[in-house]
Amino acid sequence: MKRYNYLGKLIATGMLLFSTVAVVLAQQSPYDVSRLKTSWEVVENHYQGQDNFLSAFTFVNTTNKPFPAKGWQLYFNFVRMVTPGELPGHVKVEHINGDLYRFTPADGFNGIAPGDSLKLGITGDAWAVNFTDAPAGLYLVWDAQPEKGVPIKDYSIRPSTTAKQLMRYPGDKTAVVTPTDIFKQNAAVKDIPVAQLPLVFPTPVSYTATGNNLVLDAFPVIKADPQLSASANVLKEELQLLLGKRAQGNVPVEFTYDAALAGKTEGYSLKVSPQGIVIKAATEAGAFYAIQSLKTLVAPAAWSGVQKSISIPGVEVTDEPRFGYRAFMIDVARNFHNKRDMLRILDLMALYKLNILHFHFSDDEGWRVEIPSLPELTTVGAKRGHSTDWKNMLPPSYGSGPDTSNAAGTGYFSRNDFIEILRYATARHIRVLPEIESPGHARAAVKSMESRYYRLKAAGKDQEASEYLLTDLQDKSDYHSVQYWNDNVMNVALPSTYHFLDKVVEELQAMYKEAGAPLSAVHMGGDEVPGGVFEKSPACIALMQQDKSLTSVNDLWYYYYRKVNDLVKARGLTVAGWEEAGMRKTSLNGEAQSIPNPDFVNDNFQLNVWNNVIGGGQEDLSYRLANAGYKVILSGVSNFYFDMAYMKSFDEPGFYWGGFVDVDKPFYFIPFDYYKNSKVDGRGNPVTAELFVGKDRLTGFGASNIPGIQGLLWSETVTSSDRMEYMMLPKLLGLAERAWAQDPAWATEKDPAKADALYAQAWSVFSNVMGKREMPRLDYYDGGFNWRIPTAGAAVENGVVTANVQMPGLQIRYTTNGEEPTFKSPLYTAPVSAGGKVVKLKVFSTRGRSSRTTTVKVPVADTQMKNNKL
Repeated sequence: MKRYNYLGKLIATGMLLFSTVAVVLAQQSPYDVSRLKTSWEVVENHYQGQDNFLSAFTFVNTTNKPFPAKGWQLYFNFVRMVTPGELPGHVKVEHINGDLYRFTPADGFNGIAPGDSLKLGITGDAWAVNFTDAPAGLYLVWDAQPEKGVPIKDYSIRPSTTAKQLMRYPGDKTAVVTPTDIFKQNAAVKDIPVAQLPLVFPTPVSYTATGNNLVLDAFPVIKADPQLSASANVLKEELQLLLGKRAQGNVPVEFTYDAALAGKTEGYSLKVSPQGIVIKAATEAGAFYAIQSLKTLVAPAAWSGVQKSISIPGVEVTDEPRFGYRAFMIDVARNFHNKRDMLRILDLMALYKLNILHFHFSDDEGWRVEIPSLPELTTVGAKRGHSTDWKNMLPPSYGSGPDTSNAAGTGYFSRNDFIEILRYATARHIRVLPEIESPGHARAAVKSMESRYYRLKAAGKDQEASEYLLTDLQDKSDYHSVQYWNDNVMNVALPSTYHFLDKVVEELQAMYKEAGAPLSAVHMGGDEVPGGVFEKSPACIALMQQDKSLTSVNDLWYYYYRKVNDLVKARGLTVAGWEEAGMRKTSLNGEAQSIPNPDFVNDNFQLNVWNNVIGGGQEDLSYRLANAGYKVILSGVSNFYFDMAYMKSFDEPGFYWGGFVDVDKPFYFIPFDYYKNSKVDGRGNPVTAELFVGKDRLTGFGASNIPGIQGLLWSETVTSSDRMEYMMLPKLLGLAERAWAQDPAWATEKDPAKADALYAQAWSVFSNVMGKREMPRLDYYDGGFNWRIPTAGAAVENGVVTANVQMPGLQIRYTTNGEEPTFKSPLYTAPVSAGGKVVKLKVFSTRGRSSRTTTVKVPVADTQMKNNKL
């Protein structure tokens, strides 16, 4: 009893102490921030005839106490560069670093009186189109409490509705994509009966439906040749999800080793008949992909839970992938995504036969994998929040706010977490390619090692302090990166930089070994090192004086990659990198040019080439590098950047600097001739073949250097699991189809009219497979995914609304009384007569989730007008 009395007194004391602290803090805070009503809006794009835009914050004081005239700072993140200076209203705006900005009061600022408001207009570069362009993560810091940031929670983004808010520049083709635009896009999609659709996805090499189904109402007898025993266990686990634990029947499932498939590492054959299932393969990988095909044969709703029985269509399938490298990249550095997210991504990849997870775990805004011998990488580099100096954490980015508890800003995978992810991937025949972003995009690592340096320096351990330092502390170089960081590059002249990289590679290798996961390459980044870097670094200047092969700062780039290549090769690995790792700067006719660097062609460098912005001038870069002998993974922004918004709409999240990317963009990509099927440029303008005149074409040799393709999800605007899945799906299915399926007939057809007809048919089949098979499956599979439900298209003629959807099979529901449609609203089955009314439409998934609302104001029909006159 005494113990509980003691605990009770302790809790009571604690509550009293907390209450006292709260009162003190409230007394110290000169204003209740929760009562500062804040909004932001775009005022005008192409402001004053320039490639910039004017936007405005409005702050409304809803209290009976004035907002202070001084003693405060207001921080916010903004993905646009803001023009610094004093604004009308006597408030200064300044850039801190990266995407972090700050408002402070200037002389003459009088505060905000009770009930009054303050409007602050700021000018940003480029333009703003959708809600994810808006500033985020607003918080106030009082001078009396400099280490505490107070989030501004009453914050809203006002929708852009007018042309001057939505048109990016003169000549912008459209303010937003309208319901009529969507209707026209969907009009080419034919509704195809399920019985006529291929039920194995992605499209197999050979597929025959026999019409003779297999019904499983008991657990089958699973037999396997020794070479395929692991796959037999995989199928057993999958069938338990569908059938539960029940008595065994007598239907056989046979895994047969087939030596004839020995040259087809991931190939298989699958036969389903009323007598049972036969899977033939020469590898566990091939048998695993046969299982995935078998799963797509099962009705989508079967994944909702244990079934009394399942019916599997009778088929005969022979299959193998077109590309051996079928990859997806996830960025967990800019915003963190947890272990559950990673395992669900791996489940999706396995289902759709993708086999490489490119793991982008380090960048300026975060380092996300524990390296035990360098603890600062996660104690500092995995933590974002407010500080007076940010020496022991990173500053807020992408709206992560002042608190280090923000799940998107702060977080990392422990060593055990990462090993678990590796094991999970390996069991699904997925290799994980780790990326150590370097030497640019490395601020999290750079600042973590500075923190380590100062800690050990203070302890008198000078030599140990410098062991992994990535910074020349005397460097006065002036630069800023594409994301506006001015201190984010590892110094390539320091031996400690290579010691750091070697240590990280060493520990990664140990994790892979413990997990039993294959590791043959490490991605070493190489992306977007800014101009001006290294120019005033004493360490770099000294190195250039010592090494006479280094005649300019540009040569330090090649020096770095020679050192990195040697380091990685010494550990039995090869180098992967972004395209710049294979480029050399030179001049042509007095102008700066970049060409494929011959230095590393024979070192098995593998390059992810992202820059294929149509109309940007580098459309042929992938082909030039492949023709030069580099192994190229096609990773172009125009088709495979899943962080690009689906379409131009204020309510559609994502970036769009490389164009808008819906599921059709990865689907219609022709890997070895993507000029042929490029339909629009990066700004949405139609393109013709003339755009590609003079561009390098892919040679036969070049084609042999393209192992595969990759989809990518950068996470600047991806702050939650739901948003991650929304941006991935259904785009991932377009990637899966193009990576696995053989070159389609429309890609090789020389007659343009015939090619267009073949494409239209293929797109209809794919759209129907998505709407009637795969998206309904993803409503249930693995607990269900938050895939993007497309908005309805709508056309109006003579008072009648006609609607359609991108994926036939999805339901459209509507109202004519101004209310939002629900799952119980009338089902759209035929055109609706609604003259003079407002029609609202939503597309619904099988589980009742819905798209955004399509609203159509229907004019009074001509016949109605005539009748009214009569």
